[in-house]
Amino acid sequence: MLEKVETFDMNRVIDEFEEMTRNADQVQKQTLEDILLKNKSAIYLRNFGLDGNATDPEEAFKSMVPLVTDVELEPYIKRMVDGDTSPILTGHPVSAISLSSGTSQGRPKFIPFTDELMENTLQLFRTAFAFRNREFPIDDNGRALQFIFSSKQYISTGGVPVGTATTNVYRNPNFKAGMKSITSLSCSPDEVLFSPDVHQALYCHLLSGILFRDQVQYVFAVFAHGIVHAFRTFEQVWEEIVTDIKDGVLSNRITVPSVRAAMSKLLTPNPELAETIRTKCMSLSNWYGLIPALFPNAKYVYGIMTGSMEPYVHKLRHYAGDLPLVSHDYGSSEGWIAANVTPRLSPEEATFAVIPNLGYFEFLPLSETGEGEEKPVGLTEVKIGEEYEVVITNYAGLYRYRLGDVVKIEGFYNNTPQLKFICRRNLILSINIDKNTERDLQLSVESAAKRLSEEKIEVIDFSSHVDVSTDPGHYAIFWEISGETNEDVLQDCCNCLDRGFIDAGYVSSRKCKTIGALELKVVRKGTFRKVQEHFLGLGSSAGQFKMPRCVKPSNAKVLQILCENVVSNYFSTAFD
Repeated sequence: MLEKVETFDMNRVIDEFEEMTRNADQVQKQTLEDILLKNKSAIYLRNFGLDGNATDPEEAFKSMVPLVTDVELEPYIKRMVDGDTSPILTGHPVSAISLSSGTSQGRPKFIPFTDELMENTLQLFRTAFAFRNREFPIDDNGRALQFIFSSKQYISTGGVPVGTATTNVYRNPNFKAGMKSITSLSCSPDEVLFSPDVHQALYCHLLSGILFRDQVQYVFAVFAHGIVHAFRTFEQVWEEIVTDIKDGVLSNRITVPSVRAAMSKLLTPNPELAETIRTKCMSLSNWYGLIPALFPNAKYVYGIMTGSMEPYVHKLRHYAGDLPLVSHDYGSSEGWIAANVTPRLSPEEATFAVIPNLGYFEFLPLSETGEGEEKPVGLTEVKIGEEYEVVITNYAGLYRYRLGDVVKIEGFYNNTPQLKFICRRNLILSINIDKNTERDLQLSVESAAKRLSEEKIEVIDFSSHVDVSTDPGHYAIFWEISGETNEDVLQDCCNCLDRGFIDAGYVSSRKCKTIGALELKVVRKGTFRKVQEHFLGLGSSAGQFKMPRCVKPSNAKVLQILCENVVSNYFSTAFD
């Protein structure tokens, strides 16, 4: 996909990062001043009395501009989507609008995308690549197996290009030029990346990787889920891929003309390679070590593996064998925040160093959010061991925007904090005084899954819902599992799930019966793929998709898919 021609000066990039993080406080002040200067004509800022003439821009900004969420900014962004070209949030027109995945709230959010955000993306990629390549040097003539899917942009009624954040990055004219020196040539032709059919694209990514197997240096997808899904798919289609390679003829499943033409150019009959792959696959025990078996020169597996991706790490490690798992960097559809500068740390230990010039960052102490007066602290004022909600101000018209991410400060890299992602703040299971986050749900599922693993069965995916159709209300947990087991085992799992929520409000409510018995609902195989298909139909990118861990009432269609596919259910007896 990407041609590698420019020289990349790894040491220079690292030195620049070192200098910037030593002066993080000053860089933050300069970044905010630059943002306010470039957007001084923005109507939004002028409405709060900011006109670019303040003696102390930082103090004026924090005292005059309120903390907001997407709800407060939605009317402004809608005007931009509808074609209003006046300086609403930014001093200059936005190049595109990004769509969030929509899995958290049941609907995608519109987020401005600008050339500055594109530059930020390239800067973060360069920084992360420098540290990663210092630890895991890749060959100049190597390739990358990249499970990248770029969905289509569409033009809004107001004439503005709209697409997912990943699509806006990949389709940006500066992307290829900016990435030339910091990425390996992709195994897959461009036509696969831009395929309108993600299933055909995935098959072709796998086939392309096999064709260049000896050159593959690393395996990448934006999210760990994407890599796991790719190799689960490989388990189902590998024999078909082997046939394609042996005969030199592409499977009839590939019907997109541009994709078929591009892939056919790569294929010639290769019975020897086909037999090698067949032998490798037949020799594996339960597909353990599949990735290094297929790609003997791969040095690592790379993708976002923290937060909501943690449940997939166990399976990813199974496929990766002894290959290192390297966590991708920390950001969101709203923009990038921090880079992984310690790539040898495991996903469970991974931290991310904030890059001080990507935006102006504030941190809302978790104990203060939601009650009383909220007083965020600056980038260099955070305390090690404390948890905060991230507040971002960027070049694309987001000012003191509450991201909804909870992070923990694990330490400092020079004078910039190193963050560990904890959970999404708004994904809370709550009926009365109980409050359980996505992280609490994840820990409960991990605990219960250990009982299931004793039967050689794994949890493929999961979600949850607060069921208040009965009195008292109760938690419902949806599981898709890899095989069948007896009811006693699943009843044990259900009880374990219930006991896994250790929030004091939940435990006391369960004991006094103001929260009903937790319900485990086992769904048929393929159910969570149907959920993914639903979100892809709404415009989500396959590469950007994240499974919703808590299905809100507003997410009625997802709840319907889950409930219609329940094959058995169990109620906890843990508090009887």
